[in-house]
Parts: sequence; structure tokens; C-alpha cells
Amino acid sequence: MKIVGLDLGSKTLGIAISDELGMLARPVTTYRFSENDYQSAWKYVIDFCHQERVTQVVLGDPKHMNGDIGIRANISRKFKESIETNSEISVILEDERLTTTMVDRTMILGNARRKERKQKKDEMAAVVILQNYLDRMRF
Repeated sequence: MKIVGLDLGSKTLGIAISDELGMLARPVTTYRFSENDYQSAWKYVIDFCHQERVTQVVLGDPKHMNGDIGIRANISRKFKESIETNSEISVILEDERLTTTMVDRTMILGNARRKERKQKKDEMAAVVILQNYLDRMRF
């Protein structure tokens, strides 16, 4: 059973998907939307999940470093609720602290150009979010 991973921003949504065995995450795309137009983003996710026959999503939970829930985390919770209310898809929140920083550093070490990092960082962050979840569930 495949699982989708998401990294939600204010204008972008990084999307990753697992293999059938739920062991490895791979990048899919970055969905771009008008700033704060989360409705178009969650509708895209629902359509994508139906196409891929996915019933489970792992959404990054952007807590503050001290664990507090801020504005971005509240937006993610509302996004989760919108998906679950409008579909049969279950959404799991996964701690995403420092994932974008880790992705940036990894891409820099891999000699990725600034333009490429900007284009790919959201979907790569979704890969990290999903892979962390998959690894935790396996062990």
C-alpha cells in the first residue's frame, strides 16, 4: 500500500510517495498555488490520492523548535481536517522540524545549483517527512 508525504508551504506543496511495500519514499512533484489558497492544494491532494489509489497521507507538522504549535502548524491542522472531511483519506501529522534545513544542506553538498534547490526543496522535504514516518513504522 502506497503512502503520500506532503510538505505544505504558503505557496507550494511538496509531494512524495512510497513504494508499494511502504519502505522507500521518492519525490513526485511540487504543486504551486496562489498564496494561502489551501483549498486548491487540498483538492489537488485528494485528486492525486484517488489517481494513485492512496488512502493514507503523512503531512509535515511544522512545530516550533520548543514543540509549541504556531501559525504554520495550525494551518497544517486545518489542511489535514479539510482532506479528511472531504475524502476517505486519513492524514497523519509528522514532525518536520529542520527537514528543509537538512534538505538544503544535502543538496548543497551534492552541488545542486541554487535554482535547482529552490525548485526541488519542497518535494525533497516531503521525501524526508515520509521516509522518517516509514522508518519509524518499520522499527
